[in-house]
Amino acid sequence: MFDKISQQANKLVSITKKHNRNSKTKVVVITSGKGGVGKSTLTSNIAYLLSRQGKNVAVLDADIGLANQQVLFDIKPQKTFFDYLEGICELEEIFLETGYNGVTLIAGKSGYQYGKINNSMIFSRVVDDILDLNRYDILLIDTGAGINEHVQEFLNLTDDILAITTTDPSALTDVYALLKMISLKKEKLMLCFNYTSKYEIGETITKSITNLALKNKLNRKFMVQYMGNVSEMKSIAITGRLRKLFTKELKQEIASQELRMVVDNLIKQIG
Repeated sequence: MFDKISQQANKLVSITKKHNRNSKTKVVVITSGKGGVGKSTLTSNIAYLLSRQGKNVAVLDADIGLANQQVLFDIKPQKTFFDYLEGICELEEIFLETGYNGVTLIAGKSGYQYGKINNSMIFSRVVDDILDLNRYDILLIDTGAGINEHVQEFLNLTDDILAITTTDPSALTDVYALLKMISLKKEKLMLCFNYTSKYEIGETITKSITNLALKNKLNRKFMVQYMGNVSEMKSIAITGRLRKLFTKELKQEIASQELRMVVDNLIKQIG
């Protein structure tokens, strides 16, 4: 009984621990204002492309309740980061090898009912514990869509936030709402347009969003940085259904080339 209480006390102490800024691990949150814009698919492929550039990458599936990175990586996780937070397993047990050298998955859990975890502020504790290991070059955090309290918790962890959107009016409305919220505490938002056939389209819309932000007198120091576009291709959906990454299977396709450019820009931004 005493041991159990002691373990819980130790966890409460670590919950209050400040974000580890001394770790070599760069944290990048990948998010979206709206669901269905291909965020998770791009996240897994970005991880693979980063690994191809010699980066040791971990992907944290932080889409609370709707986790699907294990599907994209074709893994059946025995343990998730929720199991770690609930004290069911040790930290090392949640690191899952993928079929891609240099890419580790930290799985979430679909349909999660929060169980013993009823305070959202506990979720990001796993990030501090991962950073303490000083093992990875980059930690990609795939959040849920929207700007609920769980998403905001992860957004607060870093200044490197990549938003995925499309040219759909509702998606643009939602990403602008995300921008407004982020601009209160951050100085930049990186933006990538998915299902968008021309680089110039995303570039033009990014300028329009920036002008709208200035017109509405948001933080004048705030910058929207356009990272690039990814074209819509039927072959991407096919590889997804086969649980394969399109940037590996379809290296010469225009969408793969476009995402490589996005990744090159991302590396420049995060240093």
